[in-house]
Amino acid sequence: MVMEPVVAGSELLELHFAALSEGQKSCKNVKGFTSHAGLKGREGKLMVCVTGGNSYLGSCIVKELLAHSYLVRVIIQNPVDFEDVKRLFREEEMNQLESVVVAKMGNLVGLCEAFKGCHAVFHTSSFIDPHGVSGYSEQMAFLETEGARNVIEACGKTAYVKRCIFTSSLLASIWNIDKVDAIVDESCWSNEDFCRENKLWLALGKTQAEKVSWSKSREMKVKLVTVCPGLLMAPSFPNAHKETSLPYLKGGQLMLQKGLLATSDVKKVAEAHVHLYEAMDFGACGRYHCFERIIQSLEEAVKLESELNMPGLLSEAHTDEVDSNKLSNSRLAKLLHQTSQRLSCKQ
Repeated sequence: MVMEPVVAGSELLELHFAALSEGQKSCKNVKGFTSHAGLKGREGKLMVCVTGGNSYLGSCIVKELLAHSYLVRVIIQNPVDFEDVKRLFREEEMNQLESVVVAKMGNLVGLCEAFKGCHAVFHTSSFIDPHGVSGYSEQMAFLETEGARNVIEACGKTAYVKRCIFTSSLLASIWNIDKVDAIVDESCWSNEDFCRENKLWLALGKTQAEKVSWSKSREMKVKLVTVCPGLLMAPSFPNAHKETSLPYLKGGQLMLQKGLLATSDVKKVAEAHVHLYEAMDFGACGRYHCFERIIQSLEEAVKLESELNMPGLLSEAHTDEVDSNKLSNSRLAKLLHQTSQRLSCKQ
């Protein structure tokens, strides 16, 4: 029998997993837990934590970290999110987790407790409903920004945590009306007024959240890298339909026309997060655009619509004129090449 998680008098819940004779899981509510700095996983790898572990990207990052022998703590915002965790992870993977902790992004004290003992925090949390029901609103942009501020502050206040790998978005770079013909690289930032005027709430939320993270990281002396992926795609992506993709694709026709619509394989994005974390030992820092494909033709746009079950959303007002070579991901490509060479030297 599986015991469901319950929060009682505390916004912090730790779920420890004990294998039962039937191979099932039990969950234990612990109001205050202690973690020792420097906990290590297999092969002496350090313990890290991942926020938003109930999202598809979050779960892919967790799996990639487990594959690299890290000890991983998963953070979710609500006890009900534990059902998503159980759906996304196999029993073997659940057994490898250090714990699953419920901690609200708006609760600084709870985050400090949740981060105890972790060497780094992978902050992937977004306020998009993972089931594609509520989308993304102006209020969510505010909550995402405040959550990011709390995460970085908690990293700075928690003795052992001094690194954060932050999931932003390519949307935080592309909406810059002052640089229409310029190459869009990591030095570019989306114009917040433009996003607000055009109700590009996800772009606004990601831009504000990433900016406040950089400001807070300097204040708290936290080492930070940010990953800016395009529209996340995967063959087995759950709920890959209109409701989950619409927040990113608001303004999609203009993105397509300007050559700014890019997609990212979710598993490669997860790999990039882990590579960047490890590359911080070798000086990795700053922002990194992360995408594989730029949609540059009507044929490609129609194919993407088909994959997302969104006929006509992009191609309806499409013209044959599409700007090309506007987006750059050369920083990440160079880092991954250096990482590959470094690993080759070790073998």
